[in-house]
Amino acid sequence: MRQRLAFLNQAIGAPWPAVDDATVIEELDRWLGPELSTARRRADLARVDTETALRRLLPWPEAARMDELAPERVEVPSGSRVKVDYTNPDQPVLAVKVQEIFGWNQTPTLAGVGLLLHLLSPAQRPVAVTADLASFWQTGWSQVRADLRGRYPKHAWPEDPTTVAAHRGTHRNAQR
Repeated sequence: MRQRLAFLNQAIGAPWPAVDDATVIEELDRWLGPELSTARRRADLARVDTETALRRLLPWPEAARMDELAPERVEVPSGSRVKVDYTNPDQPVLAVKVQEIFGWNQTPTLAGVGLLLHLLSPAQRPVAVTADLASFWQTGWSQVRADLRGRYPKHAWPEDPTTVAAHRGTHRNAQR
């Protein structure tokens, strides 16, 4: 939650709050005050739901759009919902198997910021990193395809992945 908020603050700015260490400590009473006022033992602190507490920092009514602007997961063309990594607030990362994004022509964006795609093999190993998917399909795909076809012969490796339906799994799944 804190990483998603940091991304929104970086990408959009106001009214999304800063959530760096100094600001979070300064605003401690505002977002964690209710839990701290009722805590009597260490065990009480262990039960604090920090995500719910951090939501007190969200600006209203914009807070209702948080899941739209910075979702935890993004739906890819295969239908999978892949988790977004917001560790770097400048450019979130989407690590996804390459077959699951066949059909995507452009890099997806969140809050106007393009995702950095970590394209994975069927074994979930990185095969390419790109922030420009259209360019990757045109220039880098042929080399990646040649490498993956040899290593994973049971999977579909089309020459033009922008015109093929995304899928999970092997050739059988690609046919459906």
